[in-house]
Amino acid sequence: MAQLHAVMQGKKGSLPPLVIIGVLFFIFGFITWLSSVLIPYLQIACELNNFQSYLVAFAFYISYFVMAVPSGWLLKFTGFKKGMSVGLLAVAVGSLIFVPAASHRSYPLFLFGLFIQGAGLAVLQTASNPYVTILGPIESAAKRISIMGICNGIAGILAPAILGAVVLDNADGIQNQLLALTDTEKVAVLDKLAGKVIIPYLIITGMLLVLSLLVYRSSLPEIDESTLEAESGGVETKGKTSVFQFPQLLFGVLALFVYTGVEVIAGNTIISYGAFLGIPLSTAKFFTSFTLVGMLIGYLIGIICIPRFVSQRTALKWSAGLGIIFGLFAVFTDGVASVVFVALLGLANSLVWPSVWPLAIDGLGKFTKIGSSLLVMAISGAAVIPLFYGWLADQLDPHQAYWVVIPCYLIIGWYATVGYRLGKKQEGGYRL
Repeated sequence: MAQLHAVMQGKKGSLPPLVIIGVLFFIFGFITWLSSVLIPYLQIACELNNFQSYLVAFAFYISYFVMAVPSGWLLKFTGFKKGMSVGLLAVAVGSLIFVPAASHRSYPLFLFGLFIQGAGLAVLQTASNPYVTILGPIESAAKRISIMGICNGIAGILAPAILGAVVLDNADGIQNQLLALTDTEKVAVLDKLAGKVIIPYLIITGMLLVLSLLVYRSSLPEIDESTLEAESGGVETKGKTSVFQFPQLLFGVLALFVYTGVEVIAGNTIISYGAFLGIPLSTAKFFTSFTLVGMLIGYLIGIICIPRFVSQRTALKWSAGLGIIFGLFAVFTDGVASVVFVALLGLANSLVWPSVWPLAIDGLGKFTKIGSSLLVMAISGAAVIPLFYGWLADQLDPHQAYWVVIPCYLIIGWYATVGYRLGKKQEGGYRL
C-alpha cells in the first residue's frame, strides 16, 4: 500500500484522487436518482401502467449486468483514468438521446437512452470503487465509501428536487385535465409535457462532456494489481486460478444484488406510492429526497463509528435488521406512517454497500479488477427486483408489494453473519 500512496503523492499540487472520485460519486447519484422522478413523469407522459413504468429502472440497471465484465476488459485496455473518461462520454450520449425521445414521445427511445447511461456508469463504478477501497486500511474502507456515499446522497437529494420541479410542475392539474380532453387534445398536452425534459438533459450532457475532459487531463493514478498482491502477501490468492474460487466475493455479489433492488425500491417507488395513497404529486415528488436524507444520516454514522466503535460486519448486521423492521412497519401501517417507514429504508440501506464491498473484495489481490466487475454486475438487482415490485403492485397494490423487501434483507443479514466467513482463511478471527 505504501507504493500506492507514493504514487498518489507523486505530483505536488495535483487534485487528490479521493476528491476526483467524490465528484464521480456525485455524478452517480445525480444521474441515478433522476429515475425516481422519471418513473411517475413517464407514466403520465407515455400513458403507462405500474409494470411498464418500472421498465425505467430495468433499462437503466440491466446495463450493469450487460456491461460489468466488458467494463473490466475495457479498463485493462484503457487504464482506469481513460476508462472513466470514456464512461462519462457514454453517460453524456445516453442523456443526449433524451432529446429525440422527448421530441417523439417515444418510450422505447427513453429506455434506450437510460440503458446507455447505465452502461457508462457501469464503467465508472467498476473503476472508482476499488480506488476508495484500497486508499487506506481495508478495515476502514466502509468509512471512506460512506464519505463517497455522502457525495452520492447529496446529489440524490438535489436531482429529484430539481428535475421534479421542472417536469412534475402542475402534474396533478395535468392529470385531471387529461380526463376531459379529446384524443387529439390529449396528444398535444402530452407532447408538451414530454418536451419538458429536453433543456435539463441538454444541460446534463454539456456538464458530462466537460467533466469527461477534466478527468482525462487529471493526475488520477492507476491501480497496480501486482502491488495489491504483494501487499497482501498472496495468502488469499495462493493456488487460486479463478475469481470464482472466492466464496466471500460470490456471496457478496448476491448480497449486493438484493441490496440494490431494495435501495431502488425505497427511492424510486415512494413518489408513486404517495400518489397511490392520495397524496398530491406536487408534494410526493419530494419523498425520494427524504429517503436520501435517511441514507445521508446513515453514512455519517458510518464515518463516525466505523471501525472505531463497530466493525463493518456489525454495521451490516444492524442494517439488515433495520431493513426487516422498517419493511414490516411499511406493510403493516397505513397512510403517511407507511410512507415514513419506506423513507426510513434509506437509513437501513446506507451502510450495506460500504460494508459489503470491502468484505467481498478483501484478499482478491490480482483478481481485484474482475472481482470489482462482478460486484458492479450485481447492481442489476436494481433492474429485476423493482420490476417485480411493479408487477406485484399491479396484481395486489403498491402497499402490499413492499413485502418483496423482506427476503432481500434476510439475505443481507445471512451474508453478514455466515456468507462472508465462507472460504476465508484468516488467523486471529475476522478483522473486518
